[in-house]
Amino acid sequence: MSAGTKLPGTPEPMHRWQGSGSIAIAGDAWGDPNGPLVVLQHGGGQTRHAWKGTGEALGAAGYYAVAFDARGHGDSDWAPDGLYGQDVMVQDLQCVIAALGQHRPVLVGASMGGGTSLVAVGEGHVDASALILVDIAPRIETKGIDNIQAFMSQKPEGFISLEEVAEAIATYQPQRVRPKSLEGLAKNVRLGSDGKYHWHWDPRFRAGTRDLQRRQERLEACARALAVPTLLVRGGLSDVLSEEGSQHFLDLCPHSEYVNVTSAGHMVAGDRNDVFGTSVIEFLKRSVPPSIPPGHASRPVSTPPAESGGDINDVP
Repeated sequence: MSAGTKLPGTPEPMHRWQGSGSIAIAGDAWGDPNGPLVVLQHGGGQTRHAWKGTGEALGAAGYYAVAFDARGHGDSDWAPDGLYGQDVMVQDLQCVIAALGQHRPVLVGASMGGGTSLVAVGEGHVDASALILVDIAPRIETKGIDNIQAFMSQKPEGFISLEEVAEAIATYQPQRVRPKSLEGLAKNVRLGSDGKYHWHWDPRFRAGTRDLQRRQERLEACARALAVPTLLVRGGLSDVLSEEGSQHFLDLCPHSEYVNVTSAGHMVAGDRNDVFGTSVIEFLKRSVPPSIPPGHASRPVSTPPAESGGDINDVP
């Protein structure tokens, strides 16, 4: 089952792995497989494409960066049972790491992917070497979640054109410059049998109940248990993670580092990929340095700009 037919120009995944319950997980990779493994997990409603610029920069810096579509998203399978909870997401992550044959990966997660990463490390499901959380923490703002839900709930009957899709995105993310070309939207939607454009994700993904109090308590326990190098990156314009929520996390995990990308919203990597990529690489070079061949250590690493028309929505 899927949202429909992929549009021309939508990139094919470089890899496919088997997730929990034989779900096919689609992913891309950048860099030398012998470098430290960095696993990038996107937010709800996003795809692996949200990490392309970051993945390329990490690969150039000596890391092996892997980004994959969460179940029910992008090119990964939809769950036959319609279950998309945090526990099964952690199981998928474990399956991907096992398939890669690497130990002690760096986990980087945005929003939903950050929650998955925090649970995976904090509850001991994954033996990670470092953790990077992107605009997500145990304490989040209900107003921001409501805004995301409102965005994702619009047009359940589908969009009549890519222009209409672009308008919906621009309304939700007014801080971003609207792309001149609509081609980048191709990877975010599918063409249904009804002739309309539908988001790539399984609608059942949003059907589960969300107990924010229980979620907060679980993630707080995970944050207290962290013993690996940890970096929290917040978008200064975010309505999901506040400065107070960030400080609350830093109190729970005193050894963690913190970066506030003041000109970015909740989609930090998409809004300011240059600042985000630089912050992540600087942190990793100190905490999990790559093995760079002699004579290459001084070579500068640049972070590619974010793609226009990239991923836009997110559910923690």
